[in-house]
Formats: sequence, structure tokens, C-alpha cells
Amino acid sequence: MAGSINRVVLVGNLTHDPELRALPSGTSVCQLRIAVNDRIKDRNTGEWTDYANYFDVSVFGPQGENCAQYLSRGRQVAIDGRLRWRQWEAQDGAKRSKVEVVADSVQFIGPRDGGGGAAPRQQKGPAFNNAGLDVPEEDFDADIPF
Repeated sequence: MAGSINRVVLVGNLTHDPELRALPSGTSVCQLRIAVNDRIKDRNTGEWTDYANYFDVSVFGPQGENCAQYLSRGRQVAIDGRLRWRQWEAQDGAKRSKVEVVADSVQFIGPRDGGGGAAPRQQKGPAFNNAGLDVPEEDFDADIPF
């Protein structure tokens, strides 16, 4: 029997500011919540509408710390990760469960203010240096032909 595949790629916008906390082991984890839109055509009117899907994302370690430092509500991100199902008992004794995304990588792809506009700039930061290129960000603006 072949092995299992558990992979998810999402591009969406943060619905809340990131929340950073530390696990008892000392590992930091950043919680993100993103909205990803689907386009759905209404059968009655023929109009296209956006339908939002919401996902909880956990980002561990130094990458999570960078997310907490550089991201904010409205910012567009690309998440590459895997799904994880969790189950726990709530304070009222009821069993709860949810599926969340555990991020292997987070790319900051939208403008810093979360709004639309001209071509987005890469986020400055130690782990996000112009898509891994060792070139100062200012040099990229000179290459844009417009």
C-alpha cells in the first residue's frame, strides 16, 4: 500500500493579528487565522460571489516569531503545510475537535498595510530576504520597467 499524502497550500488574508505564545517545552507557536475566498456562481442570478473559508494555522519556532513580528490583520500570506486533527475536552466536559493547518512555510506576499495597490514589495526581515536572494530590497525597484 502506498504512503499517505497530507499537504495543503493556501493563499489568503489574515483575519486577526497573530498571537504568539510559548509551549511548556519553551517552543514558540504563532496562531494565525486566514480567510480564503472561493468564487461561486449563483444558479438563479448567474452572478459570481465570493464565499469565504476560514482556516486556523499554527507556525512553530523562529518562523512563528517572525510571523508575530511582521504580520498583522489584513496581510496576504501563502501557507504551505499539512493538516492536523486535534481533539480535547472542554471545561464543560464536552469533547471538542478541529482540523488546523500546521505551516511548514509562510510567505508574506501582500502589501504591509493589508490593502491593495501597486506591486507588493517583499517583507524585510531575517527569514524573508527578497525570496532568499542576497540582494538589497532597494535594488528591486530599479528593475521594474514602469
